[in-house]
This record gives sequence, C-alpha cells and structure tokens, in this order.
Amino acid sequence: QALDERLKRYDRRLKQLAQEEARIRRLQEVSGIGPVTASALVAAVGDAGQFKNGREMAAWLGLVPRQHSSGGKSRLGHISKRGDSYLRTLLIHGARAVLNACGHKEDRRSQWLKSVAERRNRNVATVAMANKNARIAWAILSREEEYRVM
Repeated sequence: QALDERLKRYDRRLKQLAQEEARIRRLQEVSGIGPVTASALVAAVGDAGQFKNGREMAAWLGLVPRQHSSGGKSRLGHISKRGDSYLRTLLIHGARAVLNACGHKEDRRSQWLKSVAERRNRNVATVAMANKNARIAWAILSREEEYRVM
C-alpha cells in the first residue's frame, strides 16, 4: 500500500516534469511514445546531434537488423540488441500498443504497419514500428521541430 502510494507520487511527478520540458512534450506527440519513454529518450540520448542520422540512433538502440555479408551476398538477421536495453524495451512496448490499436485506423502509418504485420509476423512489425519511432525521435530531438503526422 505504501509502495503503491510512492509509485503514484513518482508517476505524477514524472508527468509534471514531462509537461515542463519542451523536448519531452514534442516526443509525446508520436504514437507509442508516452511520458516514461520520452523522458528516458531525452535522458539517455541528450543531444541527438551526436548521431549522423536516425538510422544511426536506431542502431545505437539496437533496433536495426544485423548484417551478415559473404561472397557478395548480404543477409539481414535479427536485431542487434546493442545499446540501452531498457530504452529499446520501452520503444518496443510502445510500438506493440500502436500495432494493437491500428486495426480500425486508416492513416498512412497504420496502413503501413498493418501491411508489414500481414507480410511478416507481428513481432517483426513491432520492431519495425519501434525503429521508425526511434528515427522520428532523432528528427524531433536533433532539429528541435514539432512532430508532423504524415
């Protein structure tokens, strides 16, 4: 009971801090990124300018496939799982929530996600969405722009 109260108090404090910080507010506009994930991204990444592009940040988080090349053939494997496992887990859980909610939506992002889930399996689609969110987060943090829904 005392633990539940402390958790609620910390949760309220985190939401309050998230509203005060502009970068966290901007990140929360992305589907699948809430106050906890946005705060963790800002804390872990800091200056997104340290990454050349969004793919580099996604690779740093371990959300891109490993590449195995031999004899002129390039094969993509499982995600590399490098980087911050907590942050990667937050992004994947957020992406899973987006996938579960996209069933009746008609926007471009939901249509893309549904098509990936149909062609591949749900876990591949979830990681693809987490990868896309990481790249969008890089753009928001590095350019200090608002998120524009496509």
